[in-house]
Amino acid sequence: MSIERLRAIMAALRDPQNGCPWDLEQTWASIAPHTIEEAYELADAIERGDVRHVRDELGDLLFQVVFQARIAQERGLFDFDEVAAAISDKLERRHPHVFGSATVGSAAEQTAAWEQHKAAERRAAGAATGILDGIALGLPALTRAAKLGRRAAGVRFDWARAEDVIAKIDEECAELRAALDAGGAAAVAEELGDLLFSVAQFARHVGTDPEAALRAANAKFERRFRRMEAWLDEQGRTPQDAGPDELEGLWARAKQELG
Repeated sequence: MSIERLRAIMAALRDPQNGCPWDLEQTWASIAPHTIEEAYELADAIERGDVRHVRDELGDLLFQVVFQARIAQERGLFDFDEVAAAISDKLERRHPHVFGSATVGSAAEQTAAWEQHKAAERRAAGAATGILDGIALGLPALTRAAKLGRRAAGVRFDWARAEDVIAKIDEECAELRAALDAGGAAAVAEELGDLLFSVAQFARHVGTDPEAALRAANAKFERRFRRMEAWLDEQGRTPQDAGPDELEGLWARAKQELG
């Protein structure tokens, strides 16, 4: 099986006698940033619709799981089979409407049931059981903001409509302008954070992942700016050679051409 081949390769890479020096030096902590990076590269390939790279990035991410599990196995903690068994048990436990006798009428009902199952599991494990507990600190800030808002919404601490969140965004913009006028850097940073948090809640209300929306905006900006650079390069020039008005005109042209 391919997974067994991958596990054998991982074991060889970590072999104390003949393994790879770099792989042998790695720990959970040193590998974690690579795991996060691979997840983002997978998201990027999916957004670009690049099927071959989606396959490749899935493989890179799977390797990270195998790597972390191998380190745990060497420490006598658990192995890859236990990781697979744990997620299988969790999925069956959290989908009683598929693997049991429970029923759900919609995806929204399933989402609510999922959160209830997670809360019950935290209680059973003796973990903290506050409404906001269990939301990883390592998540991208926009994603975590949306998750915090979603949890709070579960106890009806939320805006009733997306339009109400827009009003909150307007309020935060006014507070940001006031902080900017006052000239306090710390206050500006605080109000900017409040604004971004409110924007994440608006995204949640309209069914949009704020992190994905921002990635798409980044990609759009990059496409347009690179087109501007290409036009200037045809003239043997760079953006540093163009003035603000010319750059603005090129941006408008790129926007019209690329959308």
